[in-house]
Amino acid sequence: MTGEEPLRPQSLMLTFLGDQVLGRDVCVYSGSVIDVFARAGIGEQATRSTLSRMVGRDLLRRQREGRRMYFGLTERSEAVLRDGERRIWQTGAVNRHWDGSWTLLGFSLPESWQRRRHDLRSRLTWSGFGPLFNGLWIAPGEVDVSELVAELGLAAHVKVFRAHADTGTDIGQMIEDTWELSDLAGRYQGFAERWRPWEDELPDAGNALVLRLRLQTEWLRIVRRDPRLPVGHLPDDWPAEPAEKTFRTVHERLSPLADEASERLLDLVPARPQA
Repeated sequence: MTGEEPLRPQSLMLTFLGDQVLGRDVCVYSGSVIDVFARAGIGEQATRSTLSRMVGRDLLRRQREGRRMYFGLTERSEAVLRDGERRIWQTGAVNRHWDGSWTLLGFSLPESWQRRRHDLRSRLTWSGFGPLFNGLWIAPGEVDVSELVAELGLAAHVKVFRAHADTGTDIGQMIEDTWELSDLAGRYQGFAERWRPWEDELPDAGNALVLRLRLQTEWLRIVRRDPRLPVGHLPDDWPAEPAEKTFRTVHERLSPLADEASERLLDLVPARPQA
């Protein structure tokens, strides 16, 4: 598909685990993963390296069965995957239920803490915040940042408030000034253009599973970057809703063939309790 961004092996791996392992209490054979990833254009060495790195990061655990090595979820990876599942299927891409509140986060860090300032800004962006001013960031609704701030060791340098804008505040303009709407809109439009042909076409059975994994990986990458701004204050032609419709339609069309392929390709065993 033209215009698509390259897939990071770990992103595809997380999608694969959420698609095939989450909620089933099973482990998957490494050879099965290598086979599926080869169909996605990812070589055996890259796949093995990704599995090893994820074990090292406590995102996977190993389980040996005879001469074969299987991989299962950890508490950490299950939490990550549940969050992604919730973001795709429950939260969705369109925020129609905003209560009018904002979470405000102010911070003041010493000039020498450039790295920590960068880390804080990156994590805030990931959590849906945008910079209203240099040291004051905002996000729609109620966002709990206590864990984020604690992990960075910045509790003494950060203050968090809940607030409503005064009557007369141009919220639409504030949103345009704070977030890069054109970039996010472009991502939704590009996704819809790439995947819309599959609303009416079906792949051959051998490609359906990989296409579904790619579809979910791309979609999650976009919605995770979306701060879920209130749709009533976004441009009338905001492309999130049609893009989400394309995602759901294509996912539904691919699923019967993808499920058939997974039954054929994957070697799964029950997960044993960890010692």
